[in-house]
Amino acid sequence: MQILLGQDEDEHSVPLELCMLLVKSEGRTLRQNQDHSFPIDFLTEIVRILVIGGDAARKEYTEQYVEEYDDIRYYTLKALDKILSNREIQETDVEIFDNALEILSPIEPPESKEELEDFYCPEPKKVKHDLYSVSKHKSRAQAAWLALLKLEMNKEQRKRILAVMADTIAPWFLKPELLMDFLTDSYNSGGSISLLALSGIFYLISEKSMLCRLKFFDIVLTYSLPDLDYPLFYTKLYSLLDSEILHSKHRSRFFRLLDTFLASTHLPAVLVASFLKRLSRLTLNAPPAAIVAVVPWIYNILKKHPSCTFMIHREARTEEDRQDLERDGFEDPFLEDEQDPMETDAIESSLWEIVALQSHFHPNVATLANIISEQFTKVSYNLEDFLDHSYGSVRC
Repeated sequence: MQILLGQDEDEHSVPLELCMLLVKSEGRTLRQNQDHSFPIDFLTEIVRILVIGGDAARKEYTEQYVEEYDDIRYYTLKALDKILSNREIQETDVEIFDNALEILSPIEPPESKEELEDFYCPEPKKVKHDLYSVSKHKSRAQAAWLALLKLEMNKEQRKRILAVMADTIAPWFLKPELLMDFLTDSYNSGGSISLLALSGIFYLISEKSMLCRLKFFDIVLTYSLPDLDYPLFYTKLYSLLDSEILHSKHRSRFFRLLDTFLASTHLPAVLVASFLKRLSRLTLNAPPAAIVAVVPWIYNILKKHPSCTFMIHREARTEEDRQDLERDGFEDPFLEDEQDPMETDAIESSLWEIVALQSHFHPNVATLANIISEQFTKVSYNLEDFLDHSYGSVRC
């Protein structure tokens, strides 16, 4: 079976096919006078060899067997859980993570019991067998993914996991809250890893109906609901708005999620104002491609939170204030270094930075910035029209 480790196509294809024929033959032999029997030990050894190495054989096994046959998928997931949970493997094999991820990533969960009809070995006679249960398949996948997430991983590996968390990993989980520790650790890591973790956290929040339906201020700030508790979510989210965010390759993904996180009309105005002000300040040193996304985003948020619109044009309230302004000039009350978005005093400030962009060297940026000074007659902008721009795509 070690020949499966060969890198050349001619060295692995025939041995893999022979191994799988043996799986089928053994399954038929063991089936005699039984409801169902599968050579799990033999398949586990095949999977173990593929996880150790054999890139070409691993790809063929995944495409031709795991993705095609429900019983092969089910028992492969069971085998991966056993293999990845082995303490010796966790401590010694540095490539185990990448190889196991290559097998797991393409596998999609069945949507209904009716889909569970493709079997490599003779199918079970009893209709209540685990192979006919969607929840049992998901349970096996959940265990395999959790075993993988417990392995040591470097920064790039963590990024790869987070990139597929919401679309590939989380849909397998019967208890998605089991992912919370991993996502919280990633979210607290900072930088691009924090940005990537947002998609997974948003998935969990959506699954728990914890975002769009929030009605109470304390819940909005702490998410203190059963099984999923992330204190001061918005404080951490606010901390991600640093000098690198508008230069990040994950900028578009971040803005899509940020737009959702600030959509609730139950958010306090002082909190929303902090996000508006921080992003406005960051545009002063941002590339044009980022600015053309920020300005429409600010417009949309102001439309959703009209209590913040007076930040657009703030005038002195009293004659004394006007005299002080003429004598001493304007001093922005915004506390730029304050980490708590509830304590920045942004609500007492203005969005003068966006007005300053009306004199930007790039004509498209200058033109777009003028929307802040015009009447807010447009319902909203389609943010997708402004995301994913590069410097070259923002033409003069």
